[in-house]
Amino acid sequence: MLRFASPDSLHAMVAAQKHGAAKGVYAICSASPFVIEAAMQQALSEGSDLLIESTCNQVNQFGGYTGMTPADFAAFIARIARSASFPPGRVILGGDHLGPYPWRTEPSGQALEKARQTVSDYVEAGYVKIHLDASMHCADDDPDRPLEPQLSAARAAELCLAAEQAASRAGIQPLYVVGTEVPAPGGVVADHNVLQATSPAEAGRTLDLFQQTFLRRNLQSAWSRVIGLVVQPGVEFTNDFVHTYNRSQARPLSHMIEAVPGIVFEAHSTDYQRKEHLRQMVEDHFAILKVGPALTFALREALFGLAHAEEEWLTTKPELTPSNLIKVTDEAMVQDPKHWAGYFTGSEGELALARKYSFSDRIRYYWPKPAVQHAVGVLIANLTEHPLPMSLLKQFLPTGFEHIRDGKISNQPVHIVWHHIRETIRDYAEACSDSTTEMRASRSH
Repeated sequence: MLRFASPDSLHAMVAAQKHGAAKGVYAICSASPFVIEAAMQQALSEGSDLLIESTCNQVNQFGGYTGMTPADFAAFIARIARSASFPPGRVILGGDHLGPYPWRTEPSGQALEKARQTVSDYVEAGYVKIHLDASMHCADDDPDRPLEPQLSAARAAELCLAAEQAASRAGIQPLYVVGTEVPAPGGVVADHNVLQATSPAEAGRTLDLFQQTFLRRNLQSAWSRVIGLVVQPGVEFTNDFVHTYNRSQARPLSHMIEAVPGIVFEAHSTDYQRKEHLRQMVEDHFAILKVGPALTFALREALFGLAHAEEEWLTTKPELTPSNLIKVTDEAMVQDPKHWAGYFTGSEGELALARKYSFSDRIRYYWPKPAVQHAVGVLIANLTEHPLPMSLLKQFLPTGFEHIRDGKISNQPVHIVWHHIRETIRDYAEACSDSTTEMRASRSH
């Protein structure tokens, strides 16, 4: 097993929250090398640990859609860390939505057996933060009725037992996150007109139910390491809309967790929230902020900006082969629509627009495709050999232009991409930084 960071900094974050500090942690939920290296650069600048998570859809014993097992993903992160001169001992690995979701079309017994193996493999690969999610229906559950919370909790306890057995073999003590109000991996499908925050009563019932279920399964030690409860704070995004955090709506829920020792809220789908709202969420005890699609959206923004600039620039250099990145990427999506077809509706033109620009960022599944990787490589090579003129940078990547002009980054395409992704990560880093005075002042109004 590769040695990554212990969960000590997560313990410290929770303890700080319980002592009145506005301390949080952001989780990078991405398998993109560009995103991961940018996140490592940001963490180096902060001198902090870095929490990187993968879902059981992305990474499992059968490879997931990335083709990687948990051990493969751990090795993948270690390779990027070496390339980025980032100490592996400052990487915290987390498993997100670990449960039967990838096998939900199978009977529950089969699906849960595979989920138990997934959780075991994650822990044995060195993951120390484990989100247990058994909130979805399996094939033999009644699809016309909501899954009973008791059943979801019982299945989560089964998964926790498998994790604890693996942890004993690995000599680690993982931390856990529980809860039933979780968005599906990959994001929502339909738009929502109204998004309600979880009620304090429901959050309390969920915690009590999970605690009682764990204790009945002799998982007392594991329960003492539950640090997070997933709730709906009222944030989400759809293909073309972002539900912004409403502090007044979430305040009753925020007050509820203050009386619960050792546990904070984990907030999913925080992508595209404004920096000030991310800060408010941390102050309001939504202290674990998950972010994924917003980071690969930033990656796509940067690569498409470079591709548009390349089209203009190469009109003066007919000897070079253009990357045609935007065209190649869309062709890959059309040829293999499984990762987006169920998420978009509309005319051919509307589908084409959504494939490129939807907030759900289904394009992220296609960057590893060989044809797309080749196009990215051609784009990077072209603009490395022939750096873009400043006027085109200002036109297509204005923030990159400013940083190049100020000497903060070089006029190299990879550096421009990293910088653009870090602009989003920086919002999370600043939101999660400790500021006890700010929290007390803001919550008094």
